[in-house]
Amino acid sequence: MHRVGVLALDGVVPFELGIPARIFGAACSATGEPLYSVVTCSLDGRPVRTDADYDIAVAEDACVLAHVDTVVIPPSHGQATLREGGRLPDDLRAALERVRPGTRMVAICTGSFVLAAAGLLDHRPATTHWREATQLQRLFTTVRVDPNVLFVDDGDVLTSAGAAAGVDLCVHIVRRDHGSAVANEVARLCVVPPWRDGGQAQFIRQPVPEPSAGGTAATRAWALERLGEPLTLTDLAAHARVSVRTLTRRFRDEVGMSPGQWLAGQRIERARHLLETTDWPIDLVAHHAGFGTGTSLRQHLHSAVGVAPLAYRRTFRSAAELTA
Repeated sequence: MHRVGVLALDGVVPFELGIPARIFGAACSATGEPLYSVVTCSLDGRPVRTDADYDIAVAEDACVLAHVDTVVIPPSHGQATLREGGRLPDDLRAALERVRPGTRMVAICTGSFVLAAAGLLDHRPATTHWREATQLQRLFTTVRVDPNVLFVDDGDVLTSAGAAAGVDLCVHIVRRDHGSAVANEVARLCVVPPWRDGGQAQFIRQPVPEPSAGGTAATRAWALERLGEPLTLTDLAAHARVSVRTLTRRFRDEVGMSPGQWLAGQRIERARHLLETTDWPIDLVAHHAGFGTGTSLRQHLHSAVGVAPLAYRRTFRSAAELTA
């Protein structure tokens, strides 16, 4: 069983603190066995002050970080020395020194400041809440900060933007570890979207559409049922009964991207699911995902995740076999 340690720091944000236990705790194998164990700790094992009107009692201190496979650091509003000067407090540095080499490190929202101050983000891509991205870059100049994405997966170090992006990142980790079938079930149990690509834009200064304005939800649902067909922007606009220009504006307001980007992302998601769950030939997967040919699928999948379809299938079949 994969062990996850969540480090609660003084001033921790309760919502993000609860994400790892909620998401990882819902992941089970085909036989119903839990795939993760989650333990929450503080630096000294004492109750932790939150940024709300209550404290949280934990059962463990930072010694548990020496025995876990993944460490998650949620955001905290109580680390002024770190957020303003980029320096780790001595007790936090000592806690991180307990982590074994090779342990996967995950930061939610401003937890990325902790990883950056520990030197774990040097010369690596990372993100954080868009409002804090400038400060993160100012303090840690070697970090390649991208304020415009939901999360960044850089292998053994992963970072996310704020709040709900932490949910996206944890679901992504479940998917990476155990495949889409497990991740989709986790998302269903937790009533969250099964997939929002890390490259999707954070919702920065996006006005909320007027209630009277027609939304794109019905058109998106319609398109998802027809991914294998050669859908165009004109087709989507015709279904929504608006112009292509209006459709594009509404898509950007509601999902943070253009209709074409959204459609390509959904087709990639469909292809990934089929590669993970079927033995279909690559050309058949490409047809059902709407890419037409195996060559087109290879190009799009390599652009999205950096591997060819067969390599992707082998990777996730191996993960599924390990957890069956």
